[in-house]
Amino acid sequence: MKYIIYLVIGVFFGLIMYKSEAASWFRIYEMFRFASFHMYGIIGSALVIGIIGVQIIKRNNIKTLDGSKMSLAPKNKSIARYLIGGIIFGLGWALAGACPGPMYVLAGAGYSSILIVIFGAIIGTFLYGLLKNKLPH
Repeated sequence: MKYIIYLVIGVFFGLIMYKSEAASWFRIYEMFRFASFHMYGIIGSALVIGIIGVQIIKRNNIKTLDGSKMSLAPKNKSIARYLIGGIIFGLGWALAGACPGPMYVLAGAGYSSILIVIFGAIIGTFLYGLLKNKLPH
């Protein structure tokens, strides 16, 4: 039953991303050229909602769907990890025209060429898993 809830939430999220044009290559291109506020508004509002949501979870000790306690441990601070990771993520996003969320939205919308990008992302994730212990964290 809980998987159906996740599926419904995912479909709802995908519809919102598609209708708000957050999965549009043109909108992402505009963002990287600093030609439009559209994507910055979406990302900024998601950031604010995320901060508020995390604070609500922390202050009210909200549990997961299966009743276990949520653990939101702070990440280790390191300039190299965020700088290098951000550059790699940003380059991939700019070259592919989509970050991980919109990739699946575009696949669901019928853009079959995005399957190449999804395949590359899966291979990259697999390689990161193999090299994780050798990377500076």
